[in-house]
Amino acid sequence: MSAVRLFILVIAAIAAIALAFVVRGAFAPRKPDATVADAATPAAPAAAPTIKVLVAQRDLTVGTRLTAADMTWQDWPAANLNAAYITDGAPPQVQQAGAAGAAKKAAETASNLFGGAAVQSVVSAVVREPLLQGEPIVARKIVRAGEGNFLSVVLTPGMRAMAVPVSVDTAAGGFIMPGDRVDVLLSRDAGDKGLTTQTVLRNLRVLAIDQAAEAAKDAKTIVGAVATLEVAAGDAELLADAQAEAKKGGTLVLALRAYTDAGAPAGSGGTGPSGPGRTIRVYRAGQASEVTVSR
Repeated sequence: MSAVRLFILVIAAIAAIALAFVVRGAFAPRKPDATVADAATPAAPAAAPTIKVLVAQRDLTVGTRLTAADMTWQDWPAANLNAAYITDGAPPQVQQAGAAGAAKKAAETASNLFGGAAVQSVVSAVVREPLLQGEPIVARKIVRAGEGNFLSVVLTPGMRAMAVPVSVDTAAGGFIMPGDRVDVLLSRDAGDKGLTTQTVLRNLRVLAIDQAAEAAKDAKTIVGAVATLEVAAGDAELLADAQAEAKKGGTLVLALRAYTDAGAPAGSGGTGPSGPGRTIRVYRAGQASEVTVSR
């Protein structure tokens, strides 16, 4: 074979190989351009800002007195925030991938600064309508001390609230506070029998002094003109009779009981709300004696 013919065959082989690569590239699937791919792929939705809302930590029934343990803070979408919700006062937070730790720390700091006061504002309030776990706490469903209908919510079922006029002299020098337990005594001049002191009702819970249903912070005494007491329905008449007798020249006195007496029998004669009688202390010739009379 001549050198010319061999050269032509080599050139033909090279051309065939080059043509094969061209054809392969023409029919191979193309990779999308990075810029085009990014534009075609939908971007991940941005994190929605949230704000901390005070919610019930557990199911709360009507009449429950709120404590700090009954409530907790929960992240709430800022777009769905209701004006009635109680918040920690911090601005809305956005949790982003690169700054999740910093955002969380900032939110916790704001919650500590402002949230504590918000919780304390509803501590000791009474639940008016049932609250489910995770449900925001709103003013419509609770009653704070001093607000309307507060006493009707805190009253024990079946009991009554009655007001009794008091003074510093007849209310243990002002040391009787809402929540304390007292005995109600009636002192009067019984004519020939001399001065008599009668224990009308025992171990009654004090609901309020004047309009204060709880003592002010660090208060040691409350001086008021009226004490509101919780009495059984059957004893309400006895207390009303005692007040009528006091207006005729007698004196009603509230005797403060020990805190540990909260579970002792309450009502007339110390025998409970439906007790059979009441105790009268009679003073004769300087000597005192107690007798029990039937109702």
